[in-house]
Amino acid sequence: MKSTRAAQRYAKAILDLAKDQNASEVVNTDMIGVFNTIDKSEDLQELLASPVVKAEVKKSALKEIFKDAHGITSGAFDVLIDNNRIIQLQSVAQKYTILFNELNHVQVAKVTTAVPLDANLEAKILEKVKELTGNVATLESTVDPSILGGFILRIGDLQYNTSVAKSLKNLSRELTNNTYISKI
Repeated sequence: MKSTRAAQRYAKAILDLAKDQNASEVVNTDMIGVFNTIDKSEDLQELLASPVVKAEVKKSALKEIFKDAHGITSGAFDVLIDNNRIIQLQSVAQKYTILFNELNHVQVAKVTTAVPLDANLEAKILEKVKELTGNVATLESTVDPSILGGFILRIGDLQYNTSVAKSLKNLSRELTNNTYISKI
């Protein structure tokens, strides 16, 4: 995602307009959907990036795909297309959500587990994050079987790692250090 400075400016302008119209939450929901849709569709990524596809085709495709989007969101499509910045739509959507979360003191907690989380465990993790940080958080969950068990929780620049893989690595390091020391 190139030119994040421009994406940041567009996202801030969209958020300012949405705040003025008391629609920032609805637009945030749209932006999350826009980001995820573009992220999962290589065809849409190619359409937006193609210099051969006319702006009107891009505009009509976006209006059809996101036909339930708020007027501010669809207006953002128009502005980005008119300014030849539609390739940055995914980045603008991502920046909007980041700015929206900062505005509302919502943090993103990233948790990595060996198996998918159930709803009960997600609720406990979110409760713990609120207790630790004092802020509400949204949870991004990733499954990584290589950690074997436990979890890795990241909130901003804090990390809490209780994975079995880390424990085994630490144990191996201790055993290696003790073996080396006993040989001396």
